[in-house]
Amino acid sequence: MSASPPLTAPGSVSHALAANRLGPFAIGAAIASSVAPLTVVTLVVSTAIAVTGLLGFPIAVIAVAAILLLFVVGYLAMARHIPNAGAFYAYVSQGIGRPFGVGTSWFALAAYTCFLMCCFGGFGALMEPLVSDWIGLSVPWWVLSFAALILAAVLGANEVSLSEKVLVVLVVTETILVLVYSLAIMFTAGFTFNLGALSLDNLWGPSAGVLVVLGMTAFAGVEQSVVYIEESKNPRRTIRVATYATVSIIAAVYVYASLVQISAGGPTIIDQATKQGGDLFFNQAAGTLGQIAVIVGRVFLGTGLVAAMIAFQNAATRYGFALGREGVLPRVFGRTTLKGAPRVASLVLSGFAAAVLAVYAVAGWDPLVQLFYLGSTTGGFAVLMLYTLTSIAVIAFFARDARGEGLWQRLLAPLLSTVILLYLAYLAVTNLHTLFNVDPGTGPARWVPIVLLAIFAGGTVYGLILKHTRPAVYQGIGRGTRSATASASGLSTIL
Repeated sequence: MSASPPLTAPGSVSHALAANRLGPFAIGAAIASSVAPLTVVTLVVSTAIAVTGLLGFPIAVIAVAAILLLFVVGYLAMARHIPNAGAFYAYVSQGIGRPFGVGTSWFALAAYTCFLMCCFGGFGALMEPLVSDWIGLSVPWWVLSFAALILAAVLGANEVSLSEKVLVVLVVTETILVLVYSLAIMFTAGFTFNLGALSLDNLWGPSAGVLVVLGMTAFAGVEQSVVYIEESKNPRRTIRVATYATVSIIAAVYVYASLVQISAGGPTIIDQATKQGGDLFFNQAAGTLGQIAVIVGRVFLGTGLVAAMIAFQNAATRYGFALGREGVLPRVFGRTTLKGAPRVASLVLSGFAAAVLAVYAVAGWDPLVQLFYLGSTTGGFAVLMLYTLTSIAVIAFFARDARGEGLWQRLLAPLLSTVILLYLAYLAVTNLHTLFNVDPGTGPARWVPIVLLAIFAGGTVYGLILKHTRPAVYQGIGRGTRSATASASGLSTIL
């Protein structure tokens, strides 16, 4: 592997995100919004139970949280030396090789787009009956999804501090609602905890891979703290605090709320989840709070999905910006507004999302099963693969130069996480049919890994093409603000 090119002067980059804008709480809110606590507790838990028939979600959350806390040790250590909004892309580029880094960027964009699309589908499916009841007219789900898309597009095209304020309010509100409803369910007559959902037996055998992918879906977005590193205040401290605190708090909320929901369902929980879907959690709380709990819950579930789509819009946009800044994508993607917003990348992403929604609307596909569940589980599977590849990259990066990092940060923690993630990736691949509730080798269990592999391979080949056709761009891959080619186009940062 060729040595990294010399650093250029920091002032050589004209394409930059707005710096010194976000503190730990703001970044934590962005992370928590992408994991969407209320969405996971209602839609993900109930749909997962109904589709897979597995009740080990709470223990899977604990396992995934532990794995993530181990993974981020090396992940954050690498972030200290490679501050880049491209995160996975930059780390794999500098750790394993630039062609694989480009493949990773395409893969990451696909994962975040899957999550973004699942939010649009879930929002439309959820709000369709509510809006129809409120105004007395039948409004198609896709109309509501397009309305949400426009909101996400507007916020994503403006400075991050604007969407930050929206995310803080929404995520705090929905987290409080999850805790209040969970307490209400516990006060229902005859409630007893089903500790079987916490049994370690759920983590042995083939079903472990399925549960872990579902767990990864629940935590989708926790790695996004590093995506905002160029816009954070005191990056070294801010990113570390935001990541560890958010993973720990969200894990506690998930375990508690999902265990309460499964326990309240008793022996018929699978049948209840199948029939009631996302309303299961709200209906359980209604036993204590009344039917108003269902209406309020649906409304805030909708706003929670809006928060998640804003967070994923921001994350995917920053990947597009990072690639455009370095010339891997057209440089127009790397342009920002006066206030540092990556407007072009955001608007292009919104246009692509609109095209996908149009296809679903015309085809008449189910937005909940064929968009929300398919998108979220595909995204969760893809993120598991991204974690695995990045963990390997961390080991390779520090093997060449310790850069002052301790043995735990640069080798032991990344090595442990790599071994665990490789095993879980194997279990996930071999049990995709259970995850998608299809026969082995059919439907999404067959084409999802093929499509994702093709995306990664396509990006890797493109990276090799850049090596021979645009060597200056190739040398700058993954170097962010230190890329000598980032300002080579001479384009203004002002739109």
